[in-house]
Amino acid sequence: MRKKRELLVRQGALLACALCCAAPVAAQVSVRVSTGQQQTSTQRTLITVKGRVADKEGHSLPGVTVLRKGNMNGVITDIDGRFQINVPKGADAVLQFSFVGMETKEVRVKASALGEKELEIRLDEDAQQLDEVVVTGFVNFKKESFTGNSTTIRKEELQRVSKTNVIKALQAFDPSFRIAENTTWGSDPNALPEVSIRGNSGIGVKELDAQSLTSKSNLQNNPNLPTFIMDGFEIDVTKLYDMDPSRIESITILKDAAATAMYGSRAANGVVVITTVTPKPGKLNVQYSFTGEVEAPDLSDYHLLNAAEKLEAERLAGCYVSDTPADQERLNEEYQGKLYNVRRGVDTYWLSKPLRTVFNHNHSLYIDGGTENLRFGVDLNYKQDDGVMKGSGRRTMGGGMYLDYRINKLQVRNYVSFNTTHSQESPYGSFSDYTTKQPYDVYTDENGNYLEELEDWHMSGTITNPLYEAGLHSFDKSSYNELIDNLSLQWNITHHLLWKASLGVTYQTNKSDRFLDPLSKKNTNPISSTNYSSGELTTGSGSNLNWDFQSTLSYNQFFGKHNLNFSLGFNAQETQTESVSTTYRGFPSGILHSPNYAQEVYEKPSTSENTTRQMGGVGVFNYSYDNIYLFDASIRVEGSSEFGADEKCGTFWSTGVGLNLHNYEAISDLGFFDLLKLRGSYGQTGAVNFAPYQAETTYQIFTDEWYKTGYGATLYALGNKALRWETTNTLDVGFEVSFLRRLFYLKASYYVKRTTDMVNDVTIPSHTGFTTYKDNVGEVENRGFELDFRSDIFRNRDWYVSIFANLAHNRNKILKISDSLRDYNKQVQDYYSDPFNQSSRSQPLLQYVEGGSMNSIWGVRSLGIDPASGKELFLRPDGTVTDTWRSGDQVVIGNKEPDGQGTFGFSASWRNFSLYTTFMYEFGGQRYNQTLVDKVEDADIYDSNVDYRVLTDRWQKPGDVSKFQALQAGVNNIAQTQPTSRFVQDYNYLTLNSLSLEYTFDNELIAPWGLSMLRLELSANDLFYASTVKQERGLSYPYSRSVSFAVKASF
Repeated sequence: MRKKRELLVRQGALLACALCCAAPVAAQVSVRVSTGQQQTSTQRTLITVKGRVADKEGHSLPGVTVLRKGNMNGVITDIDGRFQINVPKGADAVLQFSFVGMETKEVRVKASALGEKELEIRLDEDAQQLDEVVVTGFVNFKKESFTGNSTTIRKEELQRVSKTNVIKALQAFDPSFRIAENTTWGSDPNALPEVSIRGNSGIGVKELDAQSLTSKSNLQNNPNLPTFIMDGFEIDVTKLYDMDPSRIESITILKDAAATAMYGSRAANGVVVITTVTPKPGKLNVQYSFTGEVEAPDLSDYHLLNAAEKLEAERLAGCYVSDTPADQERLNEEYQGKLYNVRRGVDTYWLSKPLRTVFNHNHSLYIDGGTENLRFGVDLNYKQDDGVMKGSGRRTMGGGMYLDYRINKLQVRNYVSFNTTHSQESPYGSFSDYTTKQPYDVYTDENGNYLEELEDWHMSGTITNPLYEAGLHSFDKSSYNELIDNLSLQWNITHHLLWKASLGVTYQTNKSDRFLDPLSKKNTNPISSTNYSSGELTTGSGSNLNWDFQSTLSYNQFFGKHNLNFSLGFNAQETQTESVSTTYRGFPSGILHSPNYAQEVYEKPSTSENTTRQMGGVGVFNYSYDNIYLFDASIRVEGSSEFGADEKCGTFWSTGVGLNLHNYEAISDLGFFDLLKLRGSYGQTGAVNFAPYQAETTYQIFTDEWYKTGYGATLYALGNKALRWETTNTLDVGFEVSFLRRLFYLKASYYVKRTTDMVNDVTIPSHTGFTTYKDNVGEVENRGFELDFRSDIFRNRDWYVSIFANLAHNRNKILKISDSLRDYNKQVQDYYSDPFNQSSRSQPLLQYVEGGSMNSIWGVRSLGIDPASGKELFLRPDGTVTDTWRSGDQVVIGNKEPDGQGTFGFSASWRNFSLYTTFMYEFGGQRYNQTLVDKVEDADIYDSNVDYRVLTDRWQKPGDVSKFQALQAGVNNIAQTQPTSRFVQDYNYLTLNSLSLEYTFDNELIAPWGLSMLRLELSANDLFYASTVKQERGLSYPYSRSVSFAVKASF
C-alpha cells in the first residue's frame, strides 16, 4: 500500500504542478454552478485561507483536494502539501480534504479565525483502502480480486499491542499465528520464540532427544516455523525478533496455498511478509520515538511455604520421628536448630534473590526527504532489553540508509544496514535453583558475605549456595553482527508491462563465550582435595554469507471487463556457513579467563562448513471478470542441493476461485453490503527442514591416528539419493461479508492441511552397520476453521468506537508413522523402566501412533486413590484393574491442543485521545499439572520447599476418599508418581494482553516548537492472567509484566 500511495502522491504532485503553471497566482480551480437565478454584480468579500496537509506522522501530502463545502471551488495542495483557498468573509467556513488512501476530513474554520493563521491538517489512513492490496513479497494483488487467505496488520495496530516485540504482537491479529507455550523460559529476553501457523506439520526434535539439548529454542531446521520475507528477501526469526517496530510499515500473514505456493519449498508452514517504511519526497522530515519500559517479575504462579509453615509441614509429615533413640536425638537437634532460626526471624524469600525490576528503553530515529526523482532515508535504533533475572539482557543497535532514484520509467533502490546484538545470560543460574531452597536457611555470614554452602541439616551431602555461584566470575555471553545490502531495480517498460530485479547480500558473524570460574561447583571436575585445577571456557564463532537474486516480469491489462495479471519470475540463492568451537580447561582464577591462561585444550576444535543452493522459476496468473468472477493459479519448479541425485527438483502449484457477490448489480443497488465474497483454493507447497547432507552418504575421519596413506575413514551415515520433497496439500474455503460501512464485518475460513512424504528416520537392521537413515514415511493432517469479526459501532466527528474478536480451532492428527517412530515409542517405554532416570520419569513423554496427535498427553489411565489401601488404581488397556504402574499400559490421556483460541478487544478514540486493548484466551485444551506431582504428591518435604497444597486432600487412613496419596516424609527415598490421568486438568485461560492509551497534541500547540507531530503513549502488557490450571510457570526463568510509556515526535 505504501508503494501505491507513493504513486498517487507523485501523480498528485504532477497535477499540482500543472495547475500551478496554469494559475500561478492562486493555484486554484474554480467551477461555477448555475443556480437558475441571476447573479448580482455585488460579490461578497473573499478572504484567503492558507494551510498545510500532512499524514499522521507529519509527512507532507501533495495532491490533496481541498473544497469549500457547499461550493465547487477547490484547490490541490502543492509539493510541500500547502494550499490557499478563498472563502467568504464574515461567515464560518467548512473545508473538506480528500485524498486516495486517506479518510476524508471536514474542518470548520470560525469566521473570527479566518486568515489569522495557517491551518495544519492531518489526514488518517483509510484502513479499508489500505487493505485493498495484498503484499505477498513476490507479486502484489488487488485484495478484492485475490482468492488467497491472508491477514494484514498495519504499523499503528502492531505498536498499540507491543512497542518492543513484533512477534508477540502478531498473535493478537491472527489466531492461527501462535507462539509455542514455553513454561520453562518465561520472559527470558534471550529465548527466541518458536512460532507456527495453523498447527504443527512436522515432528522436529522428539521430547526424549530434547532432554540432552541445552539450547533454549529449537529454531534450527524447525519443521513448523513459517518463512519470513522482508521487502522481498528472506530473513530468519532472530532478525524479526530484534527488529525496531517503528521500521515496519505493515505485515501480511499468508496462510493458504494460493497465497504461498509461489514460495515453493519455503511455504508449507505459511509466509510472513514484512514491508518496511520507505522515504517520501518533500521537505526534510525527522521522526524520533522513545519508549521506556518498566518490567517486573510475575511470581503469581508460585505458592511456596514460608519458614514457619515449612517447618510445621515437616513436623506434620513425621520427618522428626524415628524408632531408634540415636536417630531420634539427632532429629530433635535438627528440629530445634531450624526452630531457632525461625524464632530469630530467618525467613528467606529465595524467589526474590536473583530477580529485579528493570527499566528498559528503546530509541528510534528516522530522517527522510528529497525530490520526486531522488529520495533518501536514514534510520538509527537502539534497544535495551534487560531481563528480570539479574545480569541477563539483550541489547541491539543498528542503522541503515535508503536511496531511491527515479528517472522516467526506471526506479533504482538500495538499502544498506548494519545491526549488532549482544546478549548475556544471568550468572544466577536457573530460577529452579531458588524455588527449592529452604526458607529457614541462612545464606550469608555475619559479615554479609555469601556462604559457599548452605546448612546441611541432615548430613545428606554438600548443598551449594546459588548466590555464592552468582558472585563468581562465571559468564555466558554471545553476540552477532549483520550487514545487509539490498539492491532492486524496477522498470515500467509500458503502462502494462513491469520488470523488477533484486539482489540481496547478507553477511553475518557470531561469537559466543561460556566461562565457569575455577571455584564453581558446576565444573566437570570441580576443585577438591585431589584436583587442584578447574575452570572451563568454551568459545564459538561462525559466519554466514547469503545472496539472493530475483527477477520478475509482470503484465497487467484490462480488456473491457476482463482484467489479466500475469507474472513470470526466477530466483536463485546460496548460503555458506562456517563455525568453529573450542573448549579450554584449567584456569588460575576467575579473572584470568583468556584462552592463553588455559592449562589444556580439551579435545580438538570442532569445525563445520556447509554450502546450500536453491534455484526456482515461478509463474503466477490472476484473472477477474467485471470484478465479480475471480481466478488465481501459480506454479513453481524448484531445485535444491539438499536432496539426492534422483530428486533434485520439486514442483509446487496452487489454484483458486472466487466470487464477489456484492458487485452484482442487484446486490449493489441495495446499498446494504460493502463486501460479500466467496472464495476457495487448493494447492501444494513444500518444506526442506532437515540438516544438511542427510540425503548424502557421509564418512567419518579418524584424526587420532595417522597412517602412511593419511587419515583413516569409515562410513558414518547412509544417504538416500531418492529422498523426496516433503509436501503439504492445503484446501482452504471461506467467505467475507461486510455491510453498513463496516458496522458488521465477518471473515470465516475452513481448511484441511495434509503434510505427506514427511522426512523422518527409518529403522534398518543393525547388521548393515547403521540403525537409521532418512526417508519419506510420515503423514500429518491439520484441520480447522478461523473466524475474524469487527464492527465499527459508532463514528462521528469526535468519537470512534469499534470492537473486534477472532477465533481459531485446529485439530492435529497423525495419519502415518514409520517403523523408526514405533521403535522410538519402545525407547520411551524403556526409559520409564530405567532406574537411572529416576529423577525425571514423572513427566509424560509424547509417543506417536496413527490416529493420534502431536499434542497428545500420554500416561496410564487412573481410577483414583483406593480408599482402603491408599494406593493408586490403574485401568489397563485390556480393561483389568491393577495397582502397579506399567510403561506398556500408557495410552492417550489428554490433548494440549485447545478447542478454541483467539483475541478480543476494543478500540475507542475521542478527539485527540485513543484507547486500545486486547484480551487473549484459550479453552478446551488440557495440561499435565507437573507442579501437583513434583511439589505436592511427590514433594521432597524434607529437602526442599513445597507448594502450599502439600498437606491438603491427603490419604491418611483406610476409608479416606482423597485426591493425593499419603504424604511421604522424604527422610529416605521419595516414591515417584509416574504419568497418570489423575493429573490431567482442563486448561482454559484469559489474559489482558495489552492496554494502550495515546494522546496526540493539536498542531497549533506544537507548531511554535518546530514540531509537526507530537504524541504521548502509555501502555501495559500481561497485566492480568487467569487460568484453570494452577501450576508453576517460568521454571528456569520467570514470567514478567510490563508498563511502558512512549514519546513520538516529527520535526
